Amino acid sequence: QVQLVESGGASVQAGGSLRLSCTVSRYTKYMGWFRQAPGKEREGVAGIKNDGSIRYADSVKGRFTISQENAKRILWLQMNSLKPEDTATYYCAADERVGYSSLLMPRNYKFWGQGTQVTVSS
Repeated sequence: QVQLVESGGASVQAGGSLRLSCTVSRYTKYMGWFRQAPGKEREGVAGIKNDGSIRYADSVKGRFTISQENAKRILWLQMNSLKPEDTATYYCAADERVGYSSLLMPRNYKFWGQGTQVTVSS
C-alpha cells in the first residue's frame, strides 16, 4: 500500500502561482499529478519516472513544473501563469508499473491521494 497526501491548493487570481505538494508513504517508480474539474473526466497534468523522465499535458507545458525531492518521498507541482481553466481538484498518484508512455493516463495508477482544490478566478 502507498498513502499519498496532497496540500497547497488555494484560490488565486489568473496569472498567479501555486505550488502543490504530495507526501508519499514510500518510494514508487512512477508518480503523477492529475486534475478533475466538475463534470469532466480526470486528466493527466504531469508525470515523472524514477529516472527523471517527465511528461506534461500540452495544456500546461511551459507553465507547470513537476519535481521530486531526492528521496522521492515528496512530489511537487509548481504552477505558474494560472488560468481559470486550471480550476480543478488536483490529485497525486503513484504506481510501480505505469510505463513512460502512460504517465498521463489515470487508469494506470493504483494509489491516489484525496485531492486538493485549486480555484483560479479571472
